[in-house]
Amino acid sequence: MELENQNTTEAKENTQPANQAAEQGAEARPAEGTSTRRRRKPSSSRSGKSRDGQAKTAQAGDGQAEGKKAQAGDGQAEGKKTQAARKEPAKKDAAKKEPAKKDAGKRENASKREPGRETRPAAKPQNQNQNRPARVKSAPKGDGKGKLKIIPLGGLEQIGMNITAFEYEDTIIVVDCGLAFPGDDMLGIDLVIPDVTYLKNNIDKVKGFVITHGHEDHIGALPYILEQINVPVYGTKLTMALIEHKLKERGMMRNTKRKVVKHGQSVNLGCFRVEYIKTNHSIQDAAALAIYTPVGTVLHTGDFKIDYTPVFGDPIDLQRFAELGKKGVLALMADSTNAIRPGFTMSERTVGKTFDAIFAEHKNNRIIVATFASNVDRVQQIVNTAHKYGRKVVVEGRSMVTVMEIARELDYINVPEGTLIDIEQLRNYPPESTVIISTGSQGESMAALSRMAASLHKKVTITPSDVVVLSSTPIPGNEKAVANVVNELSMKGATVINQDTHVSGHACQEDLKLIYSLVHPKYAIPIHGEHRHRMAQKELAQFMGVEKDNAVIINSGDVLALSEDTCEVIDHVTSGGIFVDGLGVGDVGNIVLRDRQNLAQNGIIVVVLTLEKRSNQLLAGPDIVSRGFVYVRESEDLLEEAHAVVVDAVDDCLNRHVSDWGKIKNVIKDSLSDFLWKRMKRSPMILPIIMEV
Repeated sequence: MELENQNTTEAKENTQPANQAAEQGAEARPAEGTSTRRRRKPSSSRSGKSRDGQAKTAQAGDGQAEGKKAQAGDGQAEGKKTQAARKEPAKKDAAKKEPAKKDAGKRENASKREPGRETRPAAKPQNQNQNRPARVKSAPKGDGKGKLKIIPLGGLEQIGMNITAFEYEDTIIVVDCGLAFPGDDMLGIDLVIPDVTYLKNNIDKVKGFVITHGHEDHIGALPYILEQINVPVYGTKLTMALIEHKLKERGMMRNTKRKVVKHGQSVNLGCFRVEYIKTNHSIQDAAALAIYTPVGTVLHTGDFKIDYTPVFGDPIDLQRFAELGKKGVLALMADSTNAIRPGFTMSERTVGKTFDAIFAEHKNNRIIVATFASNVDRVQQIVNTAHKYGRKVVVEGRSMVTVMEIARELDYINVPEGTLIDIEQLRNYPPESTVIISTGSQGESMAALSRMAASLHKKVTITPSDVVVLSSTPIPGNEKAVANVVNELSMKGATVINQDTHVSGHACQEDLKLIYSLVHPKYAIPIHGEHRHRMAQKELAQFMGVEKDNAVIINSGDVLALSEDTCEVIDHVTSGGIFVDGLGVGDVGNIVLRDRQNLAQNGIIVVVLTLEKRSNQLLAGPDIVSRGFVYVRESEDLLEEAHAVVVDAVDDCLNRHVSDWGKIKNVIKDSLSDFLWKRMKRSPMILPIIMEV
């Protein structure tokens, strides 16, 4: 997908020598021959030594001896043995190794480097890492004496609205900027976006948004936040394409700077350097972020799973995780979504086998598959299976159509010629020769599948011969909505299949254990999940060797101060959600929501009366209008009694010469509210209206 010339450029690769990188983890890949296997060390060695300390390496000399305990000199050996006993063998051995001792010594030294040790690598063969982009090796600025502040502004009490700020002195970078979908009690609310008051108050420090992947809970709030904080946005190819689609809808493309970053590349933002690392997830182009800071390296996994056989692209770059672990990772911020689930997360390819079995079994039925629009790999497998069985494919649902167009434009999905048809052409084909790929797997009320189930879809009518496949697992909170859709489909006679039709895009316990064993962080900061999910990862981190006090649970708004020696919450800033209602952003607060909830539960009563201006005498009314409380024609006696209560309240005010309208309204509300509660045990909203003539 072509990006705009002025605003969209690929992140430049900085290829400075490795010995110019900071010792706090800002290193290039080790030279060829470097061991990528993690060598476990006691935790005491990490706490007792600085991560940028010098590693002990063997020195090449005239009498260099081979082995792990060789030492520079005239052939002298360490240990308790005498010099005489080891001198001659050492000389002979060194003589045999003399022709190649320089290059071999350098490779040996490189393989023995401790975390934080920066050594110029030996000369590399020309073909080494030819397929890998060069890594930026410039050092993060700063003296490393301060503390890194990690400030999550959302995403830690719920699934959604992920956004985290990293601050060091005069630099702030923001990882992700997502939205959350409203709960059942948020009546009329369309979206919830994070409160970024802290970022607005420190806008001069903010250098950019660094995005891990293209899901709504990680990019959905960007168009709203960029209107207030216009800084560059960095992301991978598909992620940036999805962001650009949102920006185009709001006319923000010309004023927003965007930069595409490839896996393996890095971007420099103030005193931070951020490296993109290939991961797997339920959307392509997902990335983990190695954030090199003046105090050490923080590894942010983003949403991830370990998939050795992905449908598209390469597996997760576990080698890079291991290399970072060898150099030293100060803190690991890992996805907690599936931390309560044992075992490994299944490969996406396993779903393809289920699709094949379903299509083979139901050759005489129309098949409708509902899944996440962003799961391009899932859509690809549905298309492949449909093509195998000679079916035409219809894509239905606004977001599904959008993602399909973007993925095809970027060559991230392959649709055989003649397979894809428009929904208008559906009537031209027998039902058993078609497949509909639809949105609505989460029971969203306006999604395509939900409208089909409710007989509200203009183009598709559910019949008893239809087979509906739900290729997803309900997001926490959506279970009831999904169950309602399934019930409606079942009542129409459709066959609903939801077994073995989905695999998660998040790491389970064994996947997390593998990451911890490769990275071996000093601190563990579980992210992305409800409190129970993050607590489960905290326990897992301790099981994998992280000290109890170094596994930290934080909440949205907490300011976590991080250094080599400390990890503690030192402050709290404004966080939470801002409601989006139509075109209004932030104009609906908790008071308005409370009124809406009261209206929905109890209804409203409007009391209208007219007073004479000079004498304040009651000229007309009171008239009582009820909406959502009782049906007037069936509750005439109740309303007559209510009328009498209002008249008594007004007369009482006039007899006491109360002329303030506000006080009269309060007396009417209190009197009528008490009466209705005693009679009905209900508290409708009461709205008195006084007119003066």
